[in-house]
Amino acid sequence: MLNFLNPPSAPPPFSRYSQMVSAPENYRWLYISGQVGCDRDHKTAKGFEAQAELAWSNLAACLEADGMNVQDLVKVNIILTRAGDVPASRIARDKILAGAQPASTLIVVTSLANPEWLIEVEGIAARAA
Repeated sequence: MLNFLNPPSAPPPFSRYSQMVSAPENYRWLYISGQVGCDRDHKTAKGFEAQAELAWSNLAACLEADGMNVQDLVKVNIILTRAGDVPASRIARDKILAGAQPASTLIVVTSLANPEWLIEVEGIAARAA
């Protein structure tokens, strides 16, 4: 079972995530590439909220394809192109994660690989082998 920790020697999380997550021996690991707000036909959704929902849904689909779910997430990295989207990003994350609190990093950059993309989400998951 994954161990989600917020040690008293570190500052408490700013939002809904864990400061650290450990996985026991003999777990299998899944590394998920960055998922963006586009559909299977590579059509980019319009607006930040739609892109965020789709990016997180794409991440969840990757987990499901390997027999995992959001509760198996150990770490997520969220990359935004606009700092003003942080509150909406947290709403989209919390909706998909449904209470899961993996370790998390949020980064704001000037651009992603496609200038239309406003968010990219990547993840690492682990589950008993």
